[in-house]
Amino acid sequence: MNAPTGMKQRAALSDYLAAERTVLAWIRTGLALMGFGFVVARFGLFLQQVQFLQHTPAAQSYGLSLWFGTALIAIGVIVNAFAGWQHLRLVRELDRGETDHSHPSIQAVAIAFFLALIGLAMAIYLLSVRGPTASQLANNGEISMAISKGEGIIDVPSQHSVDKTVENLKGILAAKGVALFALVDHGGEAEKVGMKMPPTKLLIFGNPKAGTPLMLAAPSVAIDLPLKILVWEDGQGKVWVSYNSPAYLQERHGLPQELLQNIAVVQTLAAKAGE
Repeated sequence: MNAPTGMKQRAALSDYLAAERTVLAWIRTGLALMGFGFVVARFGLFLQQVQFLQHTPAAQSYGLSLWFGTALIAIGVIVNAFAGWQHLRLVRELDRGETDHSHPSIQAVAIAFFLALIGLAMAIYLLSVRGPTASQLANNGEISMAISKGEGIIDVPSQHSVDKTVENLKGILAAKGVALFALVDHGGEAEKVGMKMPPTKLLIFGNPKAGTPLMLAAPSVAIDLPLKILVWEDGQGKVWVSYNSPAYLQERHGLPQELLQNIAVVQTLAAKAGE
């Protein structure tokens, strides 16, 4: 029997298969967006870890990568949800024999423009993040070599003489309200007994508010407190600022992570003194 007038025939199998291929393609697009978003979100953490391993004193903020990555993940979720809804709607239309779809895919165009904007924003963001200069890379290399020579000791190159570096450090300590308990002039003491050695000065400083909680948590840390910074000149006339690595002291004495900041300040002090 012929179908009643006005009723449309159901779409062909090829139309259903085409619709299925389309939805699978959109699902792959959504998954790719979510995967790429995760990589972008973790990019900032990766850069921070690199800075930590290089002992960079002042870490830059890379929080924007988290927002970019989260946005991409959210768009991937929306794409998958919308693709599923669109597929169900298309199948219902095919069931009713409505196979006329000549209009362009607004979803595809919108996503293309959105990804173009995200890509442009990320390019601008990456260009705004200053990479390490050649001198910083050289300093990081020198620091790494110094650590390998003496376990737990970090040597930071100074741009000034020993005396000028010491004066810089004294000024920084005074500005921060940190007490300077002693200044030991090893080079001067050697000269008093008729011996020669390059300029070498040790500064011993600290703050009871920061040091006391450390000693209560791990009494053995008192052997390394107050904090010390050694300013010295090597045989080639290069000046160095040396201090005990906070991470090394934490491991040596079993200090809790939440108290590490109480001794991590030495890292910033040493870097600023040599600038």
